[in-house]
Amino acid sequence: MTRVPRRAEPNPAGSAPTGAVRPVLSKESEIAGAIKALVLAGQRDAARERFGELVARQQRRAVRIAYQYLRDVHDADEAVQDAFVKVFTHITSYREDLPFEVWFTRILVNGCLDLRKARARRLRWALPMSSQTDAPPPEPVAPRTNAEARLISAQRTQTIGTAIGRLPNRQREVFTLCHIAEQTTAEVSRALGLSEATVRVHLFRAVRKLRALLRDEEALA
Repeated sequence: MTRVPRRAEPNPAGSAPTGAVRPVLSKESEIAGAIKALVLAGQRDAARERFGELVARQQRRAVRIAYQYLRDVHDADEAVQDAFVKVFTHITSYREDLPFEVWFTRILVNGCLDLRKARARRLRWALPMSSQTDAPPPEPVAPRTNAEARLISAQRTQTIGTAIGRLPNRQREVFTLCHIAEQTTAEVSRALGLSEATVRVHLFRAVRKLRALLRDEEALA
């Protein structure tokens, strides 16, 4: 007796293929997708209202990331505000299947790096104030132990931030997303269009490069 092959049941319209697992996106990603839809529908006022919710959810995290790069409260605040403006301006280019946090962090970090370069250019043109007297400076007061520890910690953080800025672009991007933005390698993989194995390779090389840069800094100190 000939067995008749069983016909596969069709998937309902719009459903994912059998076995496909869609990534679970964050609340921020859902809000960003809704804002994009509102902008595309011409409802910009409603989009701005939803965007305020998105800003409130990401503000503290964004300031923390920006401060890691800039080490200045006012510069960090400026970088964060610029990043939010860019996000709203380019929200229609956001891909709803990717984590919003990764997309936003890339915009923010690039802005921080641009701001740091601009600040470095300004400092190169700044002239030191000449002393009006030949008298020797007063003896410094011995710092307290906790103040000295904070200074060393701040200097160390600034050195690390400078070293991160010297990484090759892809390594810097992967390192920032994984270690500062606290995204998983799977999320970074989807956001950058790389395999997860490639992301891990870039991350490994970034950490190795950072260690070498920091050793060189310590040798020169």
